[in-house]
Amino acid sequence: MIVSCHQPNYLPWPGFFHKILKSDVHVILDTNQLPRGKDFVVRNKIKIDDGFKWLRVSVLEKNKMLPIKEVKINNSVNWKEKHWNSISNNYSKAPFFSEYKKQFQQIFEKEWDYLLDFNMEIIYAIMKILQIKVKIVMESELGIKSSSTQEILDILDVLNSKQYLTGDGSGSKRIIEGKEKMFSEREIQIIHENYVPTQYPQICGKFIPELSICDMLFNVGMKKTREMLNGKN
Repeated sequence: MIVSCHQPNYLPWPGFFHKILKSDVHVILDTNQLPRGKDFVVRNKIKIDDGFKWLRVSVLEKNKMLPIKEVKINNSVNWKEKHWNSISNNYSKAPFFSEYKKQFQQIFEKEWDYLLDFNMEIIYAIMKILQIKVKIVMESELGIKSSSTQEILDILDVLNSKQYLTGDGSGSKRIIEGKEKMFSEREIQIIHENYVPTQYPQICGKFIPELSICDMLFNVGMKKTREMLNGKN
């Protein structure tokens, strides 16, 4: 059984869903502390006419380094309305935007208290659109108390898995590099994701990679997005 793990990102990029597709079980690291500074749990990019734009979720007490599952949304500002207006205004002419508009609009119009609930609602909606049926498990359900490499090993132990799918980002490398022996001693196979972003038609300007998967979905639709996530151009 192949297990992968990731924090619950906001409007995740395609690589997030590529990792889920390549797994049998995907664990959401909701007990990790919300990182300070530039972090994809609270922000992501969309395409605009002259480049890209960051959308950042407003949260409360960000400097307290709370576990992600305890982070509350700041509802005293109208960031949700601004985010949805940015998405709808910039993608209204995209070929498939109208097909998925309602699903996303309903999420942005709903009231949310916790960041985790909001992000997961978006993740589940995208998985449903893409017909991804991989099992999702919240780390908080597993009783894990460790961190870093030991955290991953404990997750695999609880799930009785001997196969770990790791990404190529700097955070994933910190878990693995120099610590391969910890996995081999437990007879755990490390599988590298090796996701390569694919160029696809965008409605305006020069192609920009590594945007939210919404960009891909609105521009090329569900079928083509699934093909690209599976490595078929």
